[in-house]
Amino acid sequence: MADRTEWEQKAANLLKAQLKLKGITYAQLVERLADVGVEEKEANIRNKLSRGKFTAAFMLACLSAIEATSVPIP
Repeated sequence: MADRTEWEQKAANLLKAQLKLKGITYAQLVERLADVGVEEKEANIRNKLSRGKFTAAFMLACLSAIEATSVPIP
C-alpha cells in the first residue's frame, strides 16, 4: 500500500478538523450528505478519511453539508 502524500494528509486533516470544530460525527455527516444528495456509508467515510484518498468533489460536498464557511488552508 502506498504511503499517504503530504497533500492527502493535509486534506484529510482539514476535513477531520472541520468536523471536530462543528461537533459533527461521521454518522451525522452521512445524514447531512444525504440531505445534499450524496449517498455515503459511515464506514466508507471513515475509510476515506483514514486513507486520505477522496475526490475534491467529496471534500466540497462534505464542507457544504457541514456548512463550513471559512476553511483555513494548511
